[in-house]
Amino acid sequence: MNRLCRIIMVAGLLFTAACQPLKMDTYERNLDIPGHEWSYAYKPVFEVTVQPQDTAYLYNIYVNVRHKDSYPFSNIWLQVHTQFPGEKPVAQRVELPLADNTGRWLGSGLDDIYEHKIPIQQKAILNKPGTYKFTFEQNMRQNPLPDIMNVGLRIEKAGLRNNEKVIP
Repeated sequence: MNRLCRIIMVAGLLFTAACQPLKMDTYERNLDIPGHEWSYAYKPVFEVTVQPQDTAYLYNIYVNVRHKDSYPFSNIWLQVHTQFPGEKPVAQRVELPLADNTGRWLGSGLDDIYEHKIPIQQKAILNKPGTYKFTFEQNMRQNPLPDIMNVGLRIEKAGLRNNEKVIP
């Protein structure tokens, strides 16, 4: 009987732990650009669910870009639409540098493919539980934009919110 009680107790604890929502330490999702040509019409959407316990932290937000060596520009301009839970989207134009002044790619490369993780906001506050929606729109003069393979969103926990100080 004692052994049966222990098994039931352990099973109950495991069930309770499995039902708890996961805390967000890192969110990352990358989406393929159809045909490696990013048109104005293609607007990748990233949805991030923030649990109540996640609102106690600060976050660093990055855009991931993967492109071919033949990409003809040293940067990319994006229109980033951010929608907080229960609010209207807010748009911000963001420049993502991909190469230095000499034309050398800034990201890591393998063969003729380069990857970049570019910060767009440090110590961001996600203060409402719910679903945050990020939409990326290429905002360059050329349409479609050639040789862009993937674009993505990465959100990393930066530390606890404590009077705007970061405590890792």
